[in-house]
Amino acid sequence: MNRPILTFLFFVLTIFAGCTPSGENTARRADSDAEGKQVVAPGSAMETATVIEPATGRFIQSYGPAIKRYAERYGFDWRLVLAVMKQESRFSRHAESSRGATGLMQIMPVTSEELARTLDLEDLSHPVNNIQAGVFYLRKLYDLFDGASDADRIKLTLAAYNAGISRVYDAQEMAAYLHESPLQWQAVRDALPFLSKRFYTLHRSIWGQDKPKSGYFGNARQTINYVDAIMNYYDDYRTVLN
Repeated sequence: MNRPILTFLFFVLTIFAGCTPSGENTARRADSDAEGKQVVAPGSAMETATVIEPATGRFIQSYGPAIKRYAERYGFDWRLVLAVMKQESRFSRHAESSRGATGLMQIMPVTSEELARTLDLEDLSHPVNNIQAGVFYLRKLYDLFDGASDADRIKLTLAAYNAGISRVYDAQEMAAYLHESPLQWQAVRDALPFLSKRFYTLHRSIWGQDKPKSGYFGNARQTINYVDAIMNYYDDYRTVLN
């Protein structure tokens, strides 16, 4: 399917940047929304049991209308967007990573600049603008996996949001080489670890060089855990939120 030139240029500039940096320890400043929140391990049974805490309820009360508006505009379940925010920023609008990813959706600087131009938004540090830009970017990634089932497209989209689309493309090529479907998340999930340096001889067979097109990738487990965590939060939110 032919894509508009603007979309192509947008992704030339942003597609390798992604949003959240993969495999780094992020330093986040606590938001007032999170005051009094019990500290538990992300994705743990304790957190699942208290998935809608008072702070989360206040966050939904404040930003739920914007989340729902942009989720509907770009074709997502608003509870999935909420799950992404939970994993990305713990609902802190002031969240900032050591590599400069900012806001509720943790958008990287280069991607942020292009999204601001594309959407004609002046300030992506504003929570509502950050939400719009992040959901728009999720949609652009989702559109790249046409042909996959909806469940697989969502997981492939989340992986690309975290690790960058180039990493997912490399994993898809690896999956195809291993005679698995590149449109199935399980196949891509299994292929991600093979992008690390230790498999350089395999890379030669696929790409004719010692590394994947996007370079070595040693953070497969982090990306896999990221996708799993968001899907777990999403399942929780679908259970308790309408």
